[in-house]
Order: sequence, then structure tokens, then C-alpha cells
Amino acid sequence: MPTETELLTLREDTILRVVFNRPGSLNALTTELLEQIAEAVETAGSDPGVRVIMLTGAGRAFCSGADLAAGGRLDERPDTATIDAANRVTLAIRHAPKPVLAAVNGPAVGVGCSFALAADLTVARESAYFLLAFANVGLMPDGGATALLPAAIGRARATRMAVLAERVPAATAAEWGLISHVTTDPDFESDVDALAAKLAAGPTAAFARTKQAFNVTALSRLDEALAAERKGQSELFGTDDFAEGVAAFQQKREPGFTGR
Repeated sequence: MPTETELLTLREDTILRVVFNRPGSLNALTTELLEQIAEAVETAGSDPGVRVIMLTGAGRAFCSGADLAAGGRLDERPDTATIDAANRVTLAIRHAPKPVLAAVNGPAVGVGCSFALAADLTVARESAYFLLAFANVGLMPDGGATALLPAAIGRARATRMAVLAERVPAATAAEWGLISHVTTDPDFESDVDALAAKLAAGPTAAFARTKQAFNVTALSRLDEALAAERKGQSELFGTDDFAEGVAAFQQKREPGFTGR
């Protein structure tokens, strides 16, 4: 079980900061921690005193993805509980009737990248990067990335990120339309605070309905994507390629995939 300090919820007037606080693992997320994040976002969404929800990470990373080793040995086959918990976070972000701001203070990897994409506005410091590393261990993107990515940057660039597992620097992510803002490292915190304050002072009801409309138009198939990812990922967990990808990761070598 995560400790109480692995997720920080810091209230600043009408702004709630939800901080992933496992800096030693670059904020890798366990199933239990994902459930806590979802609950925090859902609760804030229904709290009339909260006007902005901010997601960020402690230390030098936003999030390094799901912690596959948290439940035991990394070579044990995962179950779908982590996928279900991650999907709950993505849906909580998209259904919250107020702006969700992702403050990407460092690498946003795997499902952490998915959460940054799910936010309404995403601000990244220029030294941050975005990476869908799933293919490196024989898996597919999840957390809604297969819907969120094409909606933001088109199918060609989405496929490039998904299958080549390339790092996308923050400046490139902003140029592509993957994120809304990029800022210098020294100005990151002040720029994030200014944007959060502007959102908190804005017309929350109008923001909520704008978000609902975007969900209907740009993200109308998010639920289908989440279901397809869950099915596909659960099947991939049993493949030789996943076993080889994990072994290569542990042994710090290039994997030799066979397509089985």
C-alpha cells in the first residue's frame, strides 16, 4: 500500500495541487496510488470550492509511468488492475467539470504521458520530455493515449511516438500541439502559478461546458479506446515479446523481439 506521503494534495485557496510524490522512482505509479489519484481528482471535481486541479510530480520527473515491479518481481505477469486504475484517472481528468492543469516538471513517460495529454492545459519546462516507452517492453500505449494522441497531433505523429518510442522534447511537443505551453526552467513555477490563477479567476461554468463539448467532438471515442487498450494490453502481457522486453530492460540490453 502507498504511504500517506506518496500522494500530496495541497490546497491553495481555490487551486488544488495533486502531487505524485515518489521521487526515488521518478514518480512511478502503483495500482493503489493510481486509485488515490483518481479519487483525489474525482473529489476535487465535485468540490465547489476547487476551481482548478493541478497535477504535477515531486523531484525531477513528472511521472515515469506505471510501477510494474511494485507488486513483486518484474517478471511476473501483471494483471489488469493497474490498467483499470489508470483508466479511472484518465476519465476523472476528462470528466472533472473544471480545468485540469498538468505542470510537467520533468519526464512524462508511459501512462504519465497519457495523463499529461488528458489534462485540459499542459505546461512543461523546456528540459522536460514526453515518451511512450511501451513498445520497448513489447506493450502498447494505454491510459487513453491511443485516442488522446491522434486528437492532439494526428495519426502519423501519434504512430511515430507509439511505435518508435522516441523522446519528444517539450519544445517539439508544443510545436506539434501535444501540449499547450512550454516555459524556461527558471520561469516554470511562476508561469504555472500565473496560469493556474488565471484559470481560477475565470468562468468555471463556461470552462466546464467547453470541456464537455471537446469530449463529445475531439474525444468522442475515448471510452472505446480505453476498452481496446485494456483488451490489447492484457493479451500482450502473456506474449514472449513482453517477457523478452522485461528481461532486456533488467539486463540493460537491446531486446530481441520475435512477434510472438
